[in-house]
Amino acid sequence: MSRVCEVCGRGPKAKISRSHALNKTKTVQRINLQSKTIDGTKVKVCTKCIKTMSK
Repeated sequence: MSRVCEVCGRGPKAKISRSHALNKTKTVQRINLQSKTIDGTKVKVCTKCIKTMSK
């Protein structure tokens, strides 16, 4: 199961969380994917694209 938007191609981004003690922890920011039906086909689309398509 890929976590990539099928419309714009956006995917997860890597980031580093820093604590007060300046410890580094690598984390992943995932995009908000929703399953929508567009023209009769089921597509995984990010919420940014859903908002743009509704305009």
